[in-house]
This record gives sequence, C-alpha cells and structure tokens, in this order.
Amino acid sequence: MRGVPLRRHRRQPRRRPAVLLAPLFPLFLLVPTACTGGGGDGSGPAASPSADVPGDIVVASGRDVTGKNGIRQRLIDAWNTEQEKAGTGYRARLVELPGNADEQRSQLLGALQSGSAAYDVVNLDVTWVPEFAAADLISPLSGTLLDEDVIAPVASTARWDGKVYAAPFNSDVGLLYYRRDHLSQADVEQTDLTGGLDWPELKKLINAVGDHKPDGYDKGWTTQLAAYEGRTVNAVEAFASAVPDFALTDEDGDYDATVEELTEGITELRRRTEASYVLPDAFHSDEAASLGDFAAGRTTFLRHWPYVYPALHQSFPDGDRLGVTALPGRAVLGGQNLAVTAASQRKTKATDLIRYLTGKESERCLLDAGFAATRTSAYTDDAVTCAVGAATPSAAPTGESADTVPRDAAGRPEYARDILLPVLRNSVHRPRTPLYGAFTQTFTTELGALFADDPPGDAELARRLDEALRRALPD
Repeated sequence: MRGVPLRRHRRQPRRRPAVLLAPLFPLFLLVPTACTGGGGDGSGPAASPSADVPGDIVVASGRDVTGKNGIRQRLIDAWNTEQEKAGTGYRARLVELPGNADEQRSQLLGALQSGSAAYDVVNLDVTWVPEFAAADLISPLSGTLLDEDVIAPVASTARWDGKVYAAPFNSDVGLLYYRRDHLSQADVEQTDLTGGLDWPELKKLINAVGDHKPDGYDKGWTTQLAAYEGRTVNAVEAFASAVPDFALTDEDGDYDATVEELTEGITELRRRTEASYVLPDAFHSDEAASLGDFAAGRTTFLRHWPYVYPALHQSFPDGDRLGVTALPGRAVLGGQNLAVTAASQRKTKATDLIRYLTGKESERCLLDAGFAATRTSAYTDDAVTCAVGAATPSAAPTGESADTVPRDAAGRPEYARDILLPVLRNSVHRPRTPLYGAFTQTFTTELGALFADDPPGDAELARRLDEALRRALPD
C-alpha cells in the first residue's frame, strides 16, 4: 500500500510539565518517589560519590518471567558477590511487586504521594520513561551507558529531552509464531518461514490450512486485541506498516498525525482482523489467552513476544512443529529500562549496578534465559558469554536437561541472531510522550468501534480518532 506523505512541524524544544498518569498495561511498571533529581546534561552521574550512603540498593521490578530465582535475581546475586569481595558496604536487593499492573500502580502511587518509597533503581516500561523524566522522578544518567553496542531503536527509549534517563535492561518486540505441523498437513511445500512473509502470503497460507483443518482448529491467527495495551500495540504495528515513517507524535511528544494517515492505518488494521482470518476470541484476548489458544491448536499463527519462545518449546519439544519469524510489516518495540530514582541516596553506586546489569555479559545471560537482549554483541559475538553460569533451566530430577529451546553452536536461542536481532533493528516505537497514559487509553477506546457489530467507515473512525487524540495530547 502506498503511504501518505507525512506532515511534520518543527517546534522549539521545551520542558514538559510534571505530569503522572495512570497506566493501563506496562508489564514491569515501577514508580519511584517524587523528588527533584540532579544532573544536567546526562554526561555523568546525577550525584557525587560523597553523596552516597552505604547500605542496600533497592531494585523495584515486576515479576521475572524466567521464573523463581530467575535471571534478574541471579545477576543481582553475582553483583553482590563482587561487592562482598571488595568490601564496599553495598548490597543490591530485588523487590518484586505483587499483583497485576493496575494493582502495582495503586500501591506505588500511594508511595509516590507520601514520599515513603525507598527505591534506588526502578525497572520502567519503555513507554513511561518520558513521563517519569518530565516529572523529575528519575535522575539523568551518564551517556556512556548507551554505547554503540546498544541496538539503536532500543537505545532511543532511554532518552528524553536531550538527556539519558535510563539504561535498556531487556527489550521486547512483536514476532510471528506458527505451527509447522499445520502447514505440513495442508500440503504446504515450504514450512520454514524464517525468510519472512507479507500479509497476502500469510492469508494464502491460512486459506490452505482452512482447506485441511487440523483437529481443534478454528481460525488462521490470533493476537491481543482486548481493550488494553495489546490493542494499542497491534494497531500501531498496522498503522506503521501502512504509512512509511508513520508517527503519532513528534520529538517533543506533541500529536502529529493527519486524518489521511489514520485512515490508511485503520484500513490496514481492518484487513488484519477480518473475520475470515482472525480467531474471534482475539478481540477479548491478552497475552496469556492468545498463547493458550495457539498452543491448543486453535490457530496456525500467533503474534506474541520473545519471552514465550521457551514456553512454547516446552509445549512442542520436538522442534518440528513450531516455527518463529518476523511479523509481516513493522513490529512494535517493548521492553524495560533501569533508572535511578531522584530520591535515592546511593545514586552513584546505583548507576554502577545498572552498568553491571546492562553490560555485555549480563545481556548475554538475559538472551540465553529467554529475554530479548539490548546489545548487538549478545547476538553476534561468541566471545561474550554469560557471566553467572547457566542461564537456561536446570536439569530435571531424572538427570535430563529441562531446556527444550533450540540453540546455536554458541548456546544462544537458535532464532536470536537471524530473526530476533533484525526485527529489533527494524522495530517502531509507540508514541513517546509524557502523556502516554492519556494516549493509549484514548487510542484503545476509539479503535474499539472497529470491532463492534456495526463499525463506522474507516474515514469516519479516523476523524473521530483524530479529534480524540488532539484532546488527549494538547500542545
């Protein structure tokens, strides 16, 4: 589809007001205490070494998807061992917040308002860095944390207003998983799709499977279209695929799209969600529900994140039934970044901890454990190995390895270098704005009309969406 030329306005950079909006989805959303941070240009630590107070460096994070005693905890344990040997008087302590994202948000808002939270490092969803930076809740960090090894689109999620406010910890990006056994049963000659495909080719394969339906099969593909962040992600991927260089906001976080662009994006989203191809339950599905439907054989294709790669290979241990490739079109970038809270009394040492947790060896550990690493070297340099021992699942009681993930000769997940890394490099951002909460709520709500029983036309829905986004993201 030919894209509409973009309208771009150059505005004078300006500081945003300190705002904090309730989020809808961030998988690892964490909030520091409200306090003015130091630092100015992001070229060095926000506080001098003399300001640090020895003691525990508290790291607040959501649940580690790699399980109990997961890779995050093991990396922190390794850093603590180094501190003990050196006798520094510092120790890092990981705090995993209970409940879902909304429940975590309620707890942390209370701590934020009272100033009682004692967090030094927080693991922020990439979409929230502009908000927390604009509100002076996190401190500027050294620009050396973002060296050339950090994948470019990933590195940009850590910056705001010309400064570095975080360091990318683990990344995330949309991928297309598929059932090779379904394709074989449909007499598809080429069941290895690692070279990629476009949407017409995907629909052709879905039609082929539909003519030879496997047991339990319902529709061709599923994704996350419930009224939460999953819908926003899927829509941004459709919009960015339909309109080259599409962006809903400019570099200052201001709304910067046209009705024509929105119309093309909605048309593409409508095509992707045609009833002939998408599982009806997708319109009410989140990550867990869509994963379950795919694993049960109800669909042949699934749009999901890298972290489910190990879990799916436990469901299909022989490796011949499961494949993964790039999404047709563009894929949205996700992930979490580590930041130092403005209220921390250990800013310098907390920055040292972040440097360790986001270094080359640590990123290789995260990749081996199932996360998307943020550094190119983790995917390409065989000399970079995991510094904390085996990052893969431990051996089963029978003595057999519990690791069912296909791996390359260097021990990485087999798909990492040739599929995951290129997708990360070609990924697109969701809008970067301190008002992201208002954006995603508006975007999700307005696009819900597309999935109603009597949806409006694309142009009419685009007009409504444009008006709503102008209200949600005022200049």
